[in-house]
Amino acid sequence: MTEEINVLALVKGEERYVFLFSDARRAEALRTLGRYASNPELSFSWYDAAVLSQKIRAQAVDQNDPVKSESAVKPRFEFPANGPIDIGSIDADHLDFDEFS
Repeated sequence: MTEEINVLALVKGEERYVFLFSDARRAEALRTLGRYASNPELSFSWYDAAVLSQKIRAQAVDQNDPVKSESAVKPRFEFPANGPIDIGSIDADHLDFDEFS
């Protein structure tokens, strides 16, 4: 069985940045973008890293295969609502705003 390789490329003037990674190595590819952006000897910027990392993540979502890695950033919160939240249905008698002042 052959493993598929993802290709991500950026052309900046005369420079070419080409990233090759497997689905299992997405988190490592994301870290590499950060290392390149933090290297002052490269023209690769944090903006470049942000745009390319967004493409990597979007590709993972498109394939219904979220980035899976022990070192991958996981969301801090999960929201149960998939749509707009109706705050009109909240019972204001149970909210005590003075508690936080």
